[in-house]
Amino acid sequence: MNFAMALDYQNCINCKACEIACKEENGVQLGADKQRIWVGVTENSIFGRPILSLYPSQCNHCVDAPCVDVCPTNASHFADGGLVLVDQEKCILCKGCMEACPYDARFVDDKVAAVDKCTFCFDTRISQGKATTACQATCPTKVRLFGDLDDEEGELVQLLKSRKFFVLKENEGTVPKLFYLFPEHDDHFAQNSIGHETTIHTWETFKPLIDMAKAKRSKQWTSL
Repeated sequence: MNFAMALDYQNCINCKACEIACKEENGVQLGADKQRIWVGVTENSIFGRPILSLYPSQCNHCVDAPCVDVCPTNASHFADGGLVLVDQEKCILCKGCMEACPYDARFVDDKVAAVDKCTFCFDTRISQGKATTACQATCPTKVRLFGDLDDEEGELVQLLKSRKFFVLKENEGTVPKLFYLFPEHDDHFAQNSIGHETTIHTWETFKPLIDMAKAKRSKQWTSL
């Protein structure tokens, strides 16, 4: 297994349902700065008219995650399924992982004095046999699709084979596993909303990057 998520980001209406569901499902500390998932907003313009682009985000569960490398106690670690998790009992709050994460996806949970982040609902849902995350289950506009990149016949891979997509901060070399689906039939708007420097991928161009990073890192995956 190699867990990941695709996001049809232009369907996002910033209703906050995913953020609320995440907090409720996983017992995330209350507070606007205590978020496992969030919606980023960027401003741009087309023909002089302002537009807002919404980017639902969370931990990217990077295949080549730098947060794991910097952790002195192995609190941040790879688990089966390519999950990047935090063992709160081992966390010493050095915050090295927070500095190393290119996506600002971590925060300090003051309740347990340890770093917290998205787990793809592993503890509360996936390990219990449920097929998806709380954020996907609650989204009214079907932005998110959770799945297994190793399942070539699964819904996630089939979607990535049928749509172009991009990832955020690709130049960081982390091989992130949040895939933003390039809008269909709206190339001009989409290019302006993401920036011309962003690489648009197909499954054929991105899968080799996943395979190389997985070959490097999968030996570090530990049993859940």
